Amino acid sequence: MDFYQRTRRTGLGIVVIVIGLMSSTTAYGDDWPQWRGPRADGVWREKGIITKFAKPQLDYVWRTPISSGYSGPTVADGRVYVTDRVRKPKQVERVHCLNAKTGKILWTHVYDRDYRDVGYDAGPRASVLINDQRAYSLGAMGDLFCFDAMSGSVLWQKDLAKEYNIRMPIWGIAASPIIEQNLIIVQIGGEPDACLVAFDKVTGKEKWRALSDHASYVAPLMVTQAKQRVLVAKTGENIVGLNPLTGQVHWRLPHPPTQMVIGIASPVLHRDKMFFTTFFDGSLLIQLNQHELTAAKVWQRAGPNEKDTIALHSIISTPFLKGDYIYGCDSYGELRCLKLATGDRVWESLDAVPKARWATIHFIEHEDDVWLFNEKGELIISKLSPQGYKEISRTKLIEPTRDQLNRRGGVCWSHPAFANKHVFARNDKEIVCASLGKK
Repeated sequence: MDFYQRTRRTGLGIVVIVIGLMSSTTAYGDDWPQWRGPRADGVWREKGIITKFAKPQLDYVWRTPISSGYSGPTVADGRVYVTDRVRKPKQVERVHCLNAKTGKILWTHVYDRDYRDVGYDAGPRASVLINDQRAYSLGAMGDLFCFDAMSGSVLWQKDLAKEYNIRMPIWGIAASPIIEQNLIIVQIGGEPDACLVAFDKVTGKEKWRALSDHASYVAPLMVTQAKQRVLVAKTGENIVGLNPLTGQVHWRLPHPPTQMVIGIASPVLHRDKMFFTTFFDGSLLIQLNQHELTAAKVWQRAGPNEKDTIALHSIISTPFLKGDYIYGCDSYGELRCLKLATGDRVWESLDAVPKARWATIHFIEHEDDVWLFNEKGELIISKLSPQGYKEISRTKLIEPTRDQLNRRGGVCWSHPAFANKHVFARNDKEIVCASLGKK
């Protein structure tokens, strides 16, 4: 029995959800057309946003019933996109398109999909990607669809598990697709040599495949290195830099898991440094050579286990990086500040989210503030600095539900979208919209 077979049988209660989506997708005005925003960097750049909440509970502009799933909503051209799963009378995945002003469902695509050998089966993980009037969805079992974003008609589709003999990860396919020029790129862990596969975004024709690695749950990231576009991907065994148009591997840094492939936190780039974090294996900082296409490890720090940690052992939360400091949510909800140069801890706080295994905070930078969305469905306006965590205002956005995690009264693990001076968030029962614009 190999490592991946053994980890399927461990019974460890870890969930991997919506994967951070890093791409060069064109944004439309103040839309949120992909995971982590218009530039996929977790920054909300709109002006005219409130700086303090008026009530302990946000008023809704609208709320619309949906079913369960981990995927965060995306917003483009006056429409909101989200996916979910229904178990009865039969197992299906669904892709919804809603009117962003009213919450009315404009179209829904439903397709049969049994979940097999996938833990934490609440629903799809990956956010819908909108690009050039097309919407791309990727289901937990590898169903890839390209829709006309307006009408919902299917332009092309692929059963990736069948076509590429996917070695299905324990928690399903979770890394969201990214787009570079005319290609849509997915991480699926297929065979042969199809950990990453690129398709023509218009026709769906395969353009390249690369690597024999197992898939991870981490979304690839497009960066500029040595004046070239480079696709950085964390696979099950390595961190690699590739030519996004051909799949050619420029550099490779081994990063095998000590226990299992776990964690979905996206890599965070600061100048020529890139930071990675996982639940069991802690923190890793690498340096991208800006004169040639090579990379090297700067430091790596991990505690004896996921409870006794040193730097940052994140599972769901993508860290926030500003200046020479890293801010992130550790394995049991500890909000921490680290020195970028060394990984040394500067401070720790348990004020942002209750302490619990896999506790989650999503970080959104807005001007001089950092907005936090925690797993209790609370939205917090804060300031993060080397001096500490300063809470400015807190409100309730949406109630936790139990399908994503049937513990501690439920959780909200899906990342919200911030677009057109509104916030859009989902749980396992509904998707909601609230205004955040100054009046």
